[in-house]
Amino acid sequence: MKVPLSWLKDYIDLDGYTVEDLARMLTLAGLEVDEIKYAGLPMPTYEDGGRHEFKTSGIGWDRDKIVVAEIREVNPHPNADKLTLLDLFDGEKEQVVLTGAPNIFDLKGTGKLPNPLKVAYAKEGSTIYDGHADGLVLTTLKRAKIRGVESYSMVASEKELGISEEHEGIILLDDDAPVGMPLVEYMGDAVLSIDILPNMARNASVIGVARELAALTGRELRKPIIDYKAEGESVEKLVSIEISDPELNPRFVLGLVRDVEIKPSPYKIQRRLRLAGIRPISNVVDATNYAMLDQGEPLHAFDYDVLKERAGRKNIKISTRAAKDGEKIKTLDGVDRKLTSSNVLVLDEKGSLSLAGVMGGLETEVTDKTKNILLEGAAWNFINIRKTAKQHNLPSEASFRFSRGVHPSLAETGVKRGLQLMAEWSSGKVAPGLVDEYPLQPKDSVVEVTTKDVKRLLGIDLTVEKISELLTHLEFKCETTKVGLRVIAPPHRLDISEGVVGLADVLEEVARSYGFDNIPETRMADTLPPQIGNPVHEWEERVRDLLVSLGLQEIVSYRMTSSERESRVVSHDEYVVLANPIAPERSVMRRSLLASALESIEKNSRAESISLFELGPVFEPVKNALPNEPRKLVLVMTGLRQSLSWDVGDSPNFDFYDMKGRIELLLSGLRYTDVIYIPTDSRPFLHPGKAAEIIVDDKIVGVFGELHPLVRDKYEVGDAPILAAEFDLDVLRSVSPTYGIKAVADVPPILEDIAVILDEAVPASKVEALIRQTGGKVLTAVKLFDVYRDEKIGAGKKSLAYNLTYQSDKTMTDADAAAIRKKIVKRLEHEVGAKLRS
Repeated sequence: MKVPLSWLKDYIDLDGYTVEDLARMLTLAGLEVDEIKYAGLPMPTYEDGGRHEFKTSGIGWDRDKIVVAEIREVNPHPNADKLTLLDLFDGEKEQVVLTGAPNIFDLKGTGKLPNPLKVAYAKEGSTIYDGHADGLVLTTLKRAKIRGVESYSMVASEKELGISEEHEGIILLDDDAPVGMPLVEYMGDAVLSIDILPNMARNASVIGVARELAALTGRELRKPIIDYKAEGESVEKLVSIEISDPELNPRFVLGLVRDVEIKPSPYKIQRRLRLAGIRPISNVVDATNYAMLDQGEPLHAFDYDVLKERAGRKNIKISTRAAKDGEKIKTLDGVDRKLTSSNVLVLDEKGSLSLAGVMGGLETEVTDKTKNILLEGAAWNFINIRKTAKQHNLPSEASFRFSRGVHPSLAETGVKRGLQLMAEWSSGKVAPGLVDEYPLQPKDSVVEVTTKDVKRLLGIDLTVEKISELLTHLEFKCETTKVGLRVIAPPHRLDISEGVVGLADVLEEVARSYGFDNIPETRMADTLPPQIGNPVHEWEERVRDLLVSLGLQEIVSYRMTSSERESRVVSHDEYVVLANPIAPERSVMRRSLLASALESIEKNSRAESISLFELGPVFEPVKNALPNEPRKLVLVMTGLRQSLSWDVGDSPNFDFYDMKGRIELLLSGLRYTDVIYIPTDSRPFLHPGKAAEIIVDDKIVGVFGELHPLVRDKYEVGDAPILAAEFDLDVLRSVSPTYGIKAVADVPPILEDIAVILDEAVPASKVEALIRQTGGKVLTAVKLFDVYRDEKIGAGKKSLAYNLTYQSDKTMTDADAAAIRKKIVKRLEHEVGAKLRS
């Protein structure tokens, strides 16, 4: 939200504070100022070369060189049809000024002007923006001849003075502008760009920001006096309102102004609107926008005569209801919009008038021919408005406010302010009364606060009187009780609860008003809670540490996805579907962690080597209940085993055994010893023959292998194989780790190697299991160290070579080892047809 400083000064005395002082106060109070734009006021300078505390832009106007002047006559240029020469008085002397401004061209050659035009005049040597350059380019006015006429000064447009991008015509000031006054004194300004967070929606108005500054500075808040003369027939006799669902539309207010004259708004108003980021249109439309920015209540103006015609010259009946699926309305932007039952409409007896809280309808819009205006102010369900604006892609100043919550009490204030401004700027006549339908009035929250609460939760000692003063500045009502204060939330606040939550809400306001930067550092006064560990979190952190030490990088991906994105890896029939997704591609909760990791691989496919892991939940839908959220771990590797460099000219790609090695080291680091790997073809996303299940203590805890080529082809990745592993962490964590301690043997072991030839189809894991079973307790270690294939040992055969370690409580002889080896070879020959390789 952009807030001009001059507008704030209408409601609070800010003398003695610099613009940066105000920005700092607001930021520390929760209204973060993103940028300060200067439009005339002197920009701060730092003699010591320091930097601006806030992002700062804009231009300051020289007091002596940029002043208010008046044009007394518009004469033709002797050598150019599209240029004119102005007789201008700058408060000191007459000047002849050359201009090509189109908005005064119709006055050329008409003689002395009966009402001189007040303008912004930049003298020779002034620094302004170049009105014809792209962007904001500073230039200094210098004397030059243009078509034979000397030019040394100019009348300025808004772009040249840094007010807006408008440069097609010169600024025509209001008639009360004093000639000769430095322009910076007359209308120099600065604009605060404030980030209004959802919890600060009440401050999406000038009066809201002024209220905050009043609380922070302790100065008086001067609210606008809303007063106007009402005459003619009462609007209550001409219009009625019917609300079908108060939950969607808690309040609806209408006012009427007659005999308006559509014309431009006063320049002061146009300038403020442009500085606030809104394009001026006409006095009537500007009045609705100005009142909205001023009070925070969005308004909508209907052409009353069009409504009367639609009603057959009878009394007008306005109603609100949920739209019907397929119902249509043409909005002010000329677009025919197809509605759903989640949208809300404002209607008369003939049909739709506006899309509630978002945009008006085209048929009843205010035009240059409008004479009588029916002005609407309402309150809407903020969730419904947020969904509607998103559904139709219609972000607007109105939907911005309604989607964050506007208190119904502001509807009446906003309409009255709008009527006042319309009557003032268009010479209209306001009809007596308002039509006010208010079926769902919110209850003002009441909270009990004590000094002990403030001390305990904020760590500061404040008296009841001081607490009351801080809250009263924010328009809370405070009543003294025996134990403290009874605090009643003001009628513009929807964010104050009751009970324990309400106490926290109120104390937050006390802290903001007191100043977060004024709260001293103190020790906690409460007893520290018992320190309870989180074994699950600690175990997962251990997993993360081990994987990082193995060279993998952790990623954290979106938990929201779409079924189409996941179907590239695995398909599921059901998902947890989001009611209000942030985007179509984020409409469901993920069922696969691998799909998320592969998207990261795809986005980083240019890297020569990628090793990633992610640890987190997937979401399994449960009918009529919250989803299950089992914890998963996924590892993904692709690319070169070793990065190329001056001493590494070539490197093979990661393969199945690179992934297996890292899994072995991970499980070893987690103290799991009873681990076996069983070939599997049960996972369709993995390459057949290059995948295995991971079994720990007879439990299947995961699967790994090479990604199936058909799955890989669905991603924009290179030709290198992709290795993937998935773990069910809940199952893995249920396995008890082994922390066994073995005594150091006092007799030497016997080490020997054996190699056996067997069929290719026999897995090495089965051979190792048979060796261990046959060797018994004496065989303390078995390690496969070589696999050999060659025609010399036979087609379809392979040789497996193992290191064997024999260890007993007594010194073993070669004969003892030979006896065990003989048993092993005999068992292998009987079970798997193996033969000892000579």
